[in-house]
Amino acid sequence: MAQALVRCGLLVLAGLAGSAALPALAQSVDPKVAAARASETEEEKKEREGRKVCAIALCSTLHKRKPDIGEVSCNVQKTWRKEVLTKILERGKLPWPWGYARCTSNLKFDRATLVKAMTEPEFEAQFDKHDIRCELEGEKETYDVRMEIRPKVTFKQGKAVKASLNWGKIEAPKLAKTALWSATAADNSFGVLQSTVVEDINDFIETKCLEVKEEWQGK
Repeated sequence: MAQALVRCGLLVLAGLAGSAALPALAQSVDPKVAAARASETEEEKKEREGRKVCAIALCSTLHKRKPDIGEVSCNVQKTWRKEVLTKILERGKLPWPWGYARCTSNLKFDRATLVKAMTEPEFEAQFDKHDIRCELEGEKETYDVRMEIRPKVTFKQGKAVKASLNWGKIEAPKLAKTALWSATAADNSFGVLQSTVVEDINDFIETKCLEVKEEWQGK
C-alpha cells in the first residue's frame, strides 16, 4: 500500500505538475481515447475543457511569443478513475487500494519566462510554487493529500533538457505522508523523475500544442 501511495504522488505529478505540469490536454485522436470520452461524466467533460482553455493560453505564448507580459493563470482539475489507476499501476505490479483520485492546482506561469525559455539559446526557468491538492476515494471516506512543488526547468534551443520539481511541504494522513515523503525526498536528492518531466514538457510543446493550433493562432 505504501508503494501505491508513492505512485499516487507520481501520478499527481504527471497530471498536474510536470514543467510545472503544463496541463495534460487529452487531445489524442486515438480511438481508445475517443471511446473513453464517450463515457465521460459531465464533471470530467468540464475538467477537460478547463485544461484545454489553459493549454491554449500557454501554447499561444510558447509558440507566438506573445503576449510576453503578465501571467497565464488557471485552475485545473483532473480525475483519474479507479480502473485507469489500476491499469497504470499494474505495469509495476502494484495494487491500487482506493477508488478515484481527483487532483486540482492553480497553475501560474510568467509569460516573459516562457518566452525566454523558447527563444534564448539556454535558459533556466524558475517557476513559482504550486500547491496541489488531491482527494482519494476510500471505502468509507475520502482522504485529502496536499503537496507543494517549485519547479525549475533548463531549456536549450526551446527544448527542455533538465528539470527538478523541488518538492516542499506535504499534508496527508500518516500512512500517505510517510510514503510520499520518502518518494519526494528521493526525487529532490536524485532527480528520479527528471526524464519523465522533461519528456512530458517537450511532448506538450511539440505535439499537444499543435492539436489546438487553430485556437491559439487566432489569439
